[in-house]
Amino acid sequence: MQIKMQPMGSYQTNCYIVTVNGKDLIIDPGVDATEWVLDNVTNPVAVLNTHGHFDHVWSNDAVKSALHIPLYCPKDDIFMLTDDPFSQGTPPSSADVAVEPDSTLDIAGIPVTFHHFPGHTPGCSAIEIGDLWLSGDFLFEGSIGRWDFPYSSAEQMIESLKKVQRITEDFTLYPGHGMSTTLKREQRGIPQWIRYVESTL
Repeated sequence: MQIKMQPMGSYQTNCYIVTVNGKDLIIDPGVDATEWVLDNVTNPVAVLNTHGHFDHVWSNDAVKSALHIPLYCPKDDIFMLTDDPFSQGTPPSSADVAVEPDSTLDIAGIPVTFHHFPGHTPGCSAIEIGDLWLSGDFLFEGSIGRWDFPYSSAEQMIESLKKVQRITEDFTLYPGHGMSTTLKREQRGIPQWIRYVESTL
């Protein structure tokens, strides 16, 4: 497995290309990601979204149209692809596959699991490919995603943090912003984050 990463746009949102057995999965093509993606894929098979925020989905349509590949998005965030809830002028895109929560899909022979961790958004997910997670805006190095946006939920974030705390395996985490980390490392701080989110209710 190989992974390429490039921060995109003013929010420095990480766009990833994960290559498994010579097949490229493109994760979260954000603002102005199209040229970088086209320059760095050889056998693209799908675009995957961790969630629906504009800085993660901006180039969805441009990438999938240029490469003629399907788009997978968590079903509870699909409305964001067309409704532009933050009024950013996000180019609309349409999901070819509405991903059910906590489902494992076969994408061109690659097992891909969408772990559902709502709170930042209704459909917020960490995408498991092999021994890594593309954790989107759920878990970062030393931090978690915000829960004070429209369609965010502190209550759901607390439940998601409790859920991820129960996972016993370790994974390398590649978040939507910032540097990579590991699940075990971030789990050490989760009790503190649960208490902090609870204090905001």
